[in-house]
Order: sequence, then structure tokens, then C-alpha cells
Amino acid sequence: MIEAIEMRRSIRKYKGDAVPDQDILRLIESARLAPSGSNTQPWHFIVVKDKLMKQRIAEVSHNQKWMVAAPVFIVCVADIRSRIKEEIQFILDENSSEEEVKQIIRDTSIATEHIMLTASSLGLGSCWVAWFTQNEIRPVLNIPFDKYVVGIITLGYADEQPAPRPRKKMGEILHYEQW
Repeated sequence: MIEAIEMRRSIRKYKGDAVPDQDILRLIESARLAPSGSNTQPWHFIVVKDKLMKQRIAEVSHNQKWMVAAPVFIVCVADIRSRIKEEIQFILDENSSEEEVKQIIRDTSIATEHIMLTASSLGLGSCWVAWFTQNEIRPVLNIPFDKYVVGIITLGYADEQPAPRPRKKMGEILHYEQW
């Protein structure tokens, strides 16, 4: 696993080769197995292959045209109903104050990273895209207002090999016993 972590890069150039459906299912299975607070498993995933749909998603993601070259998008969605069962009306967005929103974003982020690391181990490139607003991305995918889109993972075979990006030194981030 450490090799997959060390080799993973954000890929923005993809070959046109299709990603096998069994690999996509393996990615979703890795996300399904992710840990979550109180085992709530708040995640849902939308697999997008249609070119027009990918274009619409890229447009509401600040018109990042490079995204469309990826054969597959996996849209990672957090569901507050995994934590709040009452029929309270929610409109989740970047300014939502409910404590549970932070929890579902945290848990879905873990599952999303599982997808990216598994993709790397399968020889696939990926990039986590989150430059959009909830009010713009949800209508494109018919996502209800009480769900929160955590990210879009572009996925395919890399057509670039970016160098590693700089990382802070261990001494800058590691503390023992207290700050």
C-alpha cells in the first residue's frame, strides 16, 4: 500500500482507453469497505462515462476542460440521512452549520481516498476535483438538496507522469504527546 501512496499523482491528461467495468467495481468496493463514524457509511457514488454529462460536470467545475478527457468520473456524494433520520428539510451547501455535515464529509472523504489509492494500485490515474458549488453541481446529476457532493474523481490511464510535488518535512508536522 505504501507504494501506491508514494506513486499516486493527480493526473490531468488521460489516454482514451476505456476503464474495465470490473475495475470500476473494485474501486467502489474499496470505498464501500472504508471506516465511518458509528458505521454510518454515508457515501453514494455516481459513475459517469457519457461524454455530454462529463462536459456538463466540467463546465460547472469552473470549466476545467481537461476533465473531459478522463474516460470515467466517479462523483462521491455524502448523505446526511445516514446520521439524521428525521424528516427535517435540509439544503446542504458550503455554509451549512449542522455538525453532521462535517461528519459525513469526513467519512466520505476517507472512502474517496480509498478509491484513489486503489486506482493507483490498479495502474489507473486519478484526480480529485472539488472546485464547484453544491448549487451548481447537484442539478446536473439530479442530486437531492440534502446530499453533499464531496468530490469528483476523474479516472483513466495516465498520459502523463508528473513529478512528485514538494511535501513538508516530517519535523514540520510531527508532534509527540502534545503540540
